Amino acid sequence: MRIELAGAIVAAWATAPTSAFAVDYMSAEQAAHLMFPDADRLETREVVLDAAQMQALAAHGVSARSARWPVTIARRGSAALGYVVSDAVVGKFELIGYAVGIDLAGAVTQVEILSYRESHGGEIRLPAWRRQFTGKTAESPIRVGEDIANISGATLSCGHVTDGVRRIVAVVQAAGKSGSLA
Repeated sequence: MRIELAGAIVAAWATAPTSAFAVDYMSAEQAAHLMFPDADRLETREVVLDAAQMQALAAHGVSARSARWPVTIARRGSAALGYVVSDAVVGKFELIGYAVGIDLAGAVTQVEILSYRESHGGEIRLPAWRRQFTGKTAESPIRVGEDIANISGATLSCGHVTDGVRRIVAVVQAAGKSGSLA
């Protein structure tokens, strides 16, 4: 009887989720307020990319993953200040939630990590690493090893978040060209 109980405990322990480091740092709305503190209103709009836009992104090496993107427009009165897009990418095993602030010219203003669930690689939350994205546009490489430095021990997290930021910048640029963000 005791051996069966011990076996059941070991089996339960072995199949238990291993992510004991899950941390939610802020919501997407909190990130939007942090990125655009002068905004008095946040307006969420769904941007839908058409087939031609999806193909254009793919031709530039960006997988849009989805045709539908929720974009938050930060406004002061009736004037747009910029855009915030939140997304999630897989780190090594778990999802990393992040938000990207983009100004009206299409340049990254800020990247915030919303949630991190991996046991390693949380250094991507360091301000110095996230600041590397500031000023990047769709014309920038936005690639680890080119214009974004890697962090030893956080290689997958760095690469996947960087790919995600590049995707968001390209999606916002495509939406802006089509007038979807006006």
